[in-house]
Amino acid sequence: MKFGIIKERKNPPDRRVVFSPNELAKLKQLYHDASVEVESSDIRVFSDIQYKSMGITVTDDISGSDVLFGVKEVPIDSLIPNKSYFFFSHTIKKQPYNQKLLKAILEKNITLYDHETIVDSLDRRLIGFGRYAGMVGVYNGIRAFGIKFELFKLPKAETLDGRDALINQLKRITMPALKFVITGTGKVGNGAKEILDAIKIKEITVDNYLTKKYAQAVYVQLDVLEYNKRIDGKVLDFKDFVEHPKEYVSDFEKFTKVTDIYFAGHFYASEAPVILTQEMLNASDCKLKIVADISCDVNGPIACTLRSSTIAEPLYGYFPLENKEVDVFHPAAVVVMAVDNLPCELPKDASEGFGEQFMEHVIPAFFNGDKDGILARAKMTENGKLTPRFSYLQDYVSL
Repeated sequence: MKFGIIKERKNPPDRRVVFSPNELAKLKQLYHDASVEVESSDIRVFSDIQYKSMGITVTDDISGSDVLFGVKEVPIDSLIPNKSYFFFSHTIKKQPYNQKLLKAILEKNITLYDHETIVDSLDRRLIGFGRYAGMVGVYNGIRAFGIKFELFKLPKAETLDGRDALINQLKRITMPALKFVITGTGKVGNGAKEILDAIKIKEITVDNYLTKKYAQAVYVQLDVLEYNKRIDGKVLDFKDFVEHPKEYVSDFEKFTKVTDIYFAGHFYASEAPVILTQEMLNASDCKLKIVADISCDVNGPIACTLRSSTIAEPLYGYFPLENKEVDVFHPAAVVVMAVDNLPCELPKDASEGFGEQFMEHVIPAFFNGDKDGILARAKMTENGKLTPRFSYLQDYVSL
């Protein structure tokens, strides 16, 4: 089995990679039947020399590999026919901007495994960059507060050397007695929690958060049933919410009355209730000053996320009265941070963590006959056709 690491070609450039040099060396050590090569790249967070120093072949021609690993979408003209690819294709929700990509994958007889489709038998995602999105999202949200109120200056996350550097910068500032709320208890939400815990922000109960004042910064992390409620008032379980999302409405407004910074790190299903509405943001007793929408679903559950922002220009102002974008320093503006590729700001940490997950959950499947069905579930295309699991995309590729 010959594995290849492809050069990232999407713009803006992405410095992340599926495997660090150390992880590839480990792969070769564990699986003697595997050979590995890396396509030369001048943008990757790990240099060609770092791979070569670990005994990994670096080449300009990757076409001899059987399975190719990338992070972002591969441009159509760079796809090599008749290969197996792993990358984020951003097609499983029928995203219009990548329709041509999926069509080309079928036409070129490519076997596609999307990183998002790598799940266990209960359909829980096994790999992703969510933890790092949560980390950077918290840093950027606190940085936004410092900018808006001219209290402190933090450097951009992308200029720092990883998670520990983010934490050190946050520890240096004098933190006001702010209240932070996190929605989501998955990888993103827990990545956000990890940073707040590391800088010694006190976690408190929901009741205390809503009713008490503190002389120090505090936070609460909410699960989905703590910010949504059934319309009929019944108290049921998460399974009911997943099966009947239309029976629920947001119960988030009570948090907007006491929260300074909101970190949105939830998973959002299309029929689930809007979490933060324009009406909540426009209410006279809304205290929200910063909304760091880490999940970043434009036209989704967070009304102030009018668009995604960029690493270069991460912030914009939202004027609730008119539901429009304004300057960050507009006196009535809620500041929005809605960068949709936050892990790119921690490329080294994110790549190392992603590779560890990949080594644990995916690589063994190539050598154990896929006994746990990891590859079978993740496979979107084969022999020029969609696999049965992804046949719902047929109308998307037939248009």
